[in-house]
Amino acid sequence: MSLWRHRDFLVLWSGRTLSEVGDAVSLLAVPLLAVTVLDASAVEVGVLTATRMLAYLLISLPAGVWVDRIRKRRLMVACHLLRAALVATVAAGAWSGWVTMAHLWAVTLFSGVCTVLYETAHHSFLPAVVGPDRLLDANGKLATTYSVSQIAGYGAGGALVAALGVARTVGVDAVAYLLNAASLLLVRHREELPARPARRHFYAELTAGLSYVFRHPVLPRLVAASATLNFFSQMIFALAVLFLVRDLRLSEESVGVVLALTTLGGITGGLVSGRLARRVGTARIVWAAPLGLGWTALLVPLAQPGWGPAAYTAGMAGLGAFFAIYNAASISYRQRVCPPRLLGRMTASVRWVVFGVMPFGALGGGLLGDWLGVRPTLWIAAAGVWASGLWLYFSPLRRARDLADGVAERELIPSGGRHG
Repeated sequence: MSLWRHRDFLVLWSGRTLSEVGDAVSLLAVPLLAVTVLDASAVEVGVLTATRMLAYLLISLPAGVWVDRIRKRRLMVACHLLRAALVATVAAGAWSGWVTMAHLWAVTLFSGVCTVLYETAHHSFLPAVVGPDRLLDANGKLATTYSVSQIAGYGAGGALVAALGVARTVGVDAVAYLLNAASLLLVRHREELPARPARRHFYAELTAGLSYVFRHPVLPRLVAASATLNFFSQMIFALAVLFLVRDLRLSEESVGVVLALTTLGGITGGLVSGRLARRVGTARIVWAAPLGLGWTALLVPLAQPGWGPAAYTAGMAGLGAFFAIYNAASISYRQRVCPPRLLGRMTASVRWVVFGVMPFGALGGGLLGDWLGVRPTLWIAAAGVWASGLWLYFSPLRRARDLADGVAERELIPSGGRHG
């Protein structure tokens, strides 16, 4: 049965889509608020992006233990309700004129805590809803609709900022979170409370996920590649609005249009990710995606006023396609090989590393942008994005075509062979 006929997946997908539209509106409006209303510097913008990601470093590991102990859906609903309240304070503060950079930093930090808990739970909840055989398809569809949501969010955000101003625009995100919380209550899948062991050892449970990841023959290289990619891509994202407004001299509405167009690559990548992985090979695609598409990030620092938005859009669209293809393959693999009882802790352990480097990337982008200039910093970041694929090229994945399908299996299928 197609996932488009799978009721619970459709409910989960539609709610997440609404939330991501609101996220995109907020990711455009909040930095614009900082740059255009509060006259934020490159360092302050870098700190703003860093605080959004700092929660991954602080609570990812304990989040995995908590998620494996409780019902995932209830936690996801609570996270959305809290995020709605936090974003609403920014809208109210911007509208009344008392918002400050410290306020924005605090809200993004606590919103990040909710995001960590929600996403860890979501990655553990999805396999139970769709089953292991549909994970690649489900993750590909989610990657595609994430990009569609960003187009809608950035496009609508740019139009709303031009029509209503940034103050009222930020409030759209709060509504989206409320709608997503409501949609999760419609999922029919009956989630059993995880079995409670006779004795619980928090530290042992916490380190079990890390131990599994770093003793696995493939996952350490995957983690290193993802961490490198996230570090350097955050340097680009942290400076994006600043670069478009001050270097390319675009209006607020034009910034929204450019950011919306850049997500076309993610849509394309999400649509073809499953088919491309099957044709190229599920092992090969993991290293071929960064090395084959990562170079497009070099188009970003090439952009100049006038024709520059086209180069910027093409470079970021290529990067979006790479993200969608790589993430669908790597996340699906992690979900399939990990035993269900460890899914939350495995996910949290991986995300603790690969997302934990992101605040340092964002902060480093802001500091280097202030010291070297925005454009030289973007050259460094673009080169780092492409080089992330080398971790996987010089690994056992290069000698394999496909990754093993079985949950209990850890070996790679040699090129040209099949698992018996």
